[in-house]
Amino acid sequence: MQQSDQEPKALREDTRRRRRKKAIMSSSCTSMDQISVEFVLPTAARGGNNPDTLLLEVAGNWTVEQVKAQVWLKAVTLNLCPDFYQRFSPDHCILLYQKKGNVCEIYDKHQVFQTLDCIRYWRALKKDVGRIQLAPRPQPSDESQQYQRYLNYLIGYDVTDVSNVHDDELEFTRRKLLTPRRIQLADRDAKLYSMDPWVTRKPLPEHLLSKISNGHILVVIHIGTASQTIKVSIDNTPAQVLVSFLAKTANKRSLLGIPDNMCEADFVLRVCGRYVGVIHWICLKNGEEIHLVLEAPPDTDLDLVQKEDWAQVDDCTGVAGTHEQLTIDEKDHERVFTISMWDCNRKFRVKVLGIDIPSLPKIPEFIVFIEASIFHGQQLLAQERTSSKTFNEEVLWNCWLEFNIKIKDLPKGARLNLQVVCGKQSQTPNSKGSSIKSRLLYYVNLLLIDHRSLLRQGEFILHMWKMPEKSEESSSSINADKLTSATNPDKASAMAVAILLDKYCYPVVLPKSRDVGRDAATGCEEAEGGERGQREMPNHLKKQFAAIVATDPLHPLSPEDKELLWHFRHECMRDPRAYPKLLGSVRWGKQEDVLATHRLLERSSAWDSSGLDVGLAMQLLDCHYSDAQVRSMAVRKLETLEDDDVLRYLLQLVQAVKFEPYHDSALVRFLLKTALRSKRIGHFLFWFLRSEIAQSMHYQQRYAVLLEAYLRGCGEDMLQDFRKQVEMTEALQKVTREVKAMSADKCDITAQVVFQLRQKLETLQSSGLPESFRVPYDPGLRAGALLIEQCKVMASKKKPLWLQFKRADPTTLSKDPIGIIFKDGDDLRQDMLILQILLIMESIWETESLDLCLLPYGCISTGNKIGMIETVKDATTIANIQQSVVGSTGAFKDEILCQWLRDKCVSEDKFQQAVERFLYSCGGYCVATYVLGIGDRHNDNIMITESGNLFHIDFGHILGNYKSFMGISKEWVPFVLTPDFLYVMGTSGKKSSPHFQKFQDVCVKAYLALRHHTNLLIILFSMMLMTGMPQLTSKEDIEYIREALTVGRSEDEAQRHLLDQIEICREKGWMVQINWFVHLVLGIKQGVEKRST
Repeated sequence: MQQSDQEPKALREDTRRRRRKKAIMSSSCTSMDQISVEFVLPTAARGGNNPDTLLLEVAGNWTVEQVKAQVWLKAVTLNLCPDFYQRFSPDHCILLYQKKGNVCEIYDKHQVFQTLDCIRYWRALKKDVGRIQLAPRPQPSDESQQYQRYLNYLIGYDVTDVSNVHDDELEFTRRKLLTPRRIQLADRDAKLYSMDPWVTRKPLPEHLLSKISNGHILVVIHIGTASQTIKVSIDNTPAQVLVSFLAKTANKRSLLGIPDNMCEADFVLRVCGRYVGVIHWICLKNGEEIHLVLEAPPDTDLDLVQKEDWAQVDDCTGVAGTHEQLTIDEKDHERVFTISMWDCNRKFRVKVLGIDIPSLPKIPEFIVFIEASIFHGQQLLAQERTSSKTFNEEVLWNCWLEFNIKIKDLPKGARLNLQVVCGKQSQTPNSKGSSIKSRLLYYVNLLLIDHRSLLRQGEFILHMWKMPEKSEESSSSINADKLTSATNPDKASAMAVAILLDKYCYPVVLPKSRDVGRDAATGCEEAEGGERGQREMPNHLKKQFAAIVATDPLHPLSPEDKELLWHFRHECMRDPRAYPKLLGSVRWGKQEDVLATHRLLERSSAWDSSGLDVGLAMQLLDCHYSDAQVRSMAVRKLETLEDDDVLRYLLQLVQAVKFEPYHDSALVRFLLKTALRSKRIGHFLFWFLRSEIAQSMHYQQRYAVLLEAYLRGCGEDMLQDFRKQVEMTEALQKVTREVKAMSADKCDITAQVVFQLRQKLETLQSSGLPESFRVPYDPGLRAGALLIEQCKVMASKKKPLWLQFKRADPTTLSKDPIGIIFKDGDDLRQDMLILQILLIMESIWETESLDLCLLPYGCISTGNKIGMIETVKDATTIANIQQSVVGSTGAFKDEILCQWLRDKCVSEDKFQQAVERFLYSCGGYCVATYVLGIGDRHNDNIMITESGNLFHIDFGHILGNYKSFMGISKEWVPFVLTPDFLYVMGTSGKKSSPHFQKFQDVCVKAYLALRHHTNLLIILFSMMLMTGMPQLTSKEDIEYIREALTVGRSEDEAQRHLLDQIEICREKGWMVQINWFVHLVLGIKQGVEKRST
């Protein structure tokens, strides 16, 4: 079956003899499944209107391509319409069939006919003869091409461009995602989708319940210029509030302008000034009155979706048959058209032809070799390397590398990783253990089994990715980038590697499974192992097993641990917490182990019946797990999340898409489904994806396919909103760049620069800026016209714009403008990751009834190093406060901050409330920044509001220098708690005070609450390091969070540990003050914006 340049002739002859013998033996035993199909042709007999038809007996193991060719051949043989069949090829037509009133396309030409969905459908209907229509391949209309260009503009990438792909996975996925989109649109509640209410079924936290008397609150409902206050129960749904309101105002209807013939179904309630339906009394958190507006429901016609040109593809597209359907054993070899991979017993090998680069990199190393590895997730299955050669523009090896893994053992998702490594002296293939310093220069991955489950064959020229220098900004995501199966689109200057994989006469397919009925012979070993695994575990092992399961996600498993888990795998299946450990112990390079794992997962009900543990589900979606069944299982759990929880983890889930081997996955479909259900989730998904597409060449195709699938289903209203936001972003970016060019090297901003900015904004406003747009970081807000006289350029290296917009919603009660900082030149994705984890910490504290007054301000990356940040009202930096009184020596004046806060409060009562808020927020940020390793901060990136709310800003800058901030030994202090902060709490030196004791209690409670969610935080942290931090894979970097959360220690020890950290801060606070003083004296403003008006 194999064509290679190194197969001895005698071996080939022997193989042929054995095949003939086997074929003679088997031809009488089995006959291929024959399927009767009537083909309706695209032509009609001369003079007639009825289309030609052909009845054909189709062999079940033919591919779709062969079936089409056979139909064509028969049409030519019967001399049907020679003008058509002799002029065109079979590829001119597509195959369609009817299923439940829908037209479906048989899309995958490589698919084996008997695995098609239509065959299953016909069998279910007990049809003896199926019916397939051949139709000319449709050409896109001008209208659909124009629509595609519009979508490409919104996406920021041309999804139809296939110049940089070595297969059709991109187009394949675009077509396949039509099915989940159609299903979601058919199920979508049009009224609910257009209103997009933001509701939750969660009970109100205790700290909010305490603000409510007898479970009732007052709500002000506005109708036009009138308003009415009513008392409602906090348990009431919005619909019940409406009924109650209309009942209580029955006598005042004419005064309020409500027609008598209208009932609650004719109205909706919306939060004043915000484009969201009723929130579950979220306004209580800020202690504000709840103001709602009564209005007509939005028009659902605005959410209409453009009709698709495409036919839905066959549900089973890309699905392989079972091993029994594909195997060559006991079959007539003349009638074998596809081979099962599980029949391939020889070792996998790759021929490295050579490398070629247009210009040699300027490096002192002279020796180069290629390291070839096969990975599944992070598990190394096999590794080989070429000999070393002198590094030139072209280096040829022309040698086969044979791996210690059989072809039949390659799992789906296995990737061949090729790395160009250079060193200073000659290295031999045996020098793996030597200490010669080598350096990785280029890398590329090739999935050995493609999206159709076909084994790759033949020659590939792969354009490689260059390893970034540590100083380069692209190094922040290198850990995730190294997993990509995309190749470098910059072909003109990229290093190219040429390889050859073994070629076969037929497609070689990875079967989806073995037939259960025929499992007896192959599964006897598993059955034996099953019995052994189901035996009662001895007591002395039970403790060891429990200890392994209890360890955190970063705890490395020893070979003995893995052996124990695999041996007692049935025991593991009873406890979902053991799944990540068990699945990490599977030898993914052993076909029988993979099959046994899949069988276990299919038969176990413990996972689906267990409660939701987000940390556990997220763990199975990280880079260590590549198996589709495992990842689908994790997604099944996430499907039980409420929308506000999906939103909380959305950024991390979008990042986890990078760990999927293929474009189409359960995770991608889950994100698509939830976004098409909720406009709010869709809004953030749009920006998270668009930002990655603009900045991550490694994953832009995958993200672009998902974003296109969403945009084709979100509706016209959302598309118009996105267009306005994109136009606004582009216009502001142009202005920012022009302003930068005017004052390139200066940090100070002259009046002339501000004047020029305002002129440019004036020109923009009068020449077609959108009248209003949804604020990208907060879609509930709609910004209107720019308040040009209040806009300015901020004194910083990157020259961000400080912009003020009118509020566009006429129902708003706030007189404050919407303040946005527009930045060009900074990658805000790191800030977003940290702010997102702060939001998750806040939700953890909320479940324990702690309100730590965090202020995770709005921040969103909208493109390549551009984005928007929310300005926090009435807030200023600690540096501003210190400087405003006595200049740079303000860093040493403990009382300045307290005095500023007192001056801002109108009464002693307000001041005490501000101190309380300061105490809680300071405690929250101390614990949060400590756990995340964001230790030593300066006074220009810590801010405070006039109501006493302390908060941190600018996380990206500090995380760029994470190395120097990681271990406590390198820190002056574990977190910022300076003498001026302590002074606000009524203490100094070693003294205590009631406020300080309360601060300590708050910190301890917050810290212990986070420890209860150790696994979730660890997995979010390690995912963050993979996708957004500079080259952090060393043990101590990952270990940091385990130490910070005192993993493995008792609650008392953890409490003592945190109190010790607070003491270190008290003792060394003066050192931070010196740091702050130096900061003020030098006026270090690079990358630091003062966020005060």
